[in-house]
Amino acid sequence: MNYKRVVRAVFVQRPNRFVARVMIDGCEQTVHVKNTGRCKELLLPGAEVWLSESDNPARKTAYDLIAVRKENGLLINIDSQAPNVVAREWLDTQGFDLIRPEFQYGQSRLDFMMRRGDVQFLMEVKGCTLERDGIGYFPDAPTQRGTKHLRELANAVGYKAILTFVIQMDGITEVHGNMETDPLFCRALEDAKAVGVQVIFLPCHVEPDSLTVQKSACCQIASSGCGIVK
Repeated sequence: MNYKRVVRAVFVQRPNRFVARVMIDGCEQTVHVKNTGRCKELLLPGAEVWLSESDNPARKTAYDLIAVRKENGLLINIDSQAPNVVAREWLDTQGFDLIRPEFQYGQSRLDFMMRRGDVQFLMEVKGCTLERDGIGYFPDAPTQRGTKHLRELANAVGYKAILTFVIQMDGITEVHGNMETDPLFCRALEDAKAVGVQVIFLPCHVEPDSLTVQKSACCQIASSGCGIVK
């Protein structure tokens, strides 16, 4: 996926989950933060950030904060809408007969339902922006909604269930449950894997104006057993 009209800025502060104060060419502005997670290790005063200019002139904020350079130099896309976009781009290469986003199943609206021949799949997508010592972790804040989605996948009948982590940074190839932040999610993740929910990692390449699934990560979702074929 690509962004239009991206500009560099310097992070100042985050008054609340939804907005941040940044410096653009020496002028302080309020921008929208496209991630309601904590991002405490990322959004630090003086951090280099990138903004995407909105197409809507009536908006209160002219820019969305979409990426940040971590203290260790790692560029991280923090746009919470981006994982579903790149996941769909990747799914379009997987040879499905049908891909339906925002699929209602049980008490949840899951990200994708796919069909290939007589086999149906359910997929939930999560974006990973938290990195420690070369490993990705999820979530960076407690997520009751994420735990609920895992329970739905684990109980899905008639579908091959998949949890996909879109890794919004370079060099990270796997994601672990963040027990320190959300033990309930971690236990639900282990329970889901135990009953056959497939976990897929999609490592991405990040530029200030784009997020792209790494070609080396391309694989095929197999209909038989929901296995991953490199």
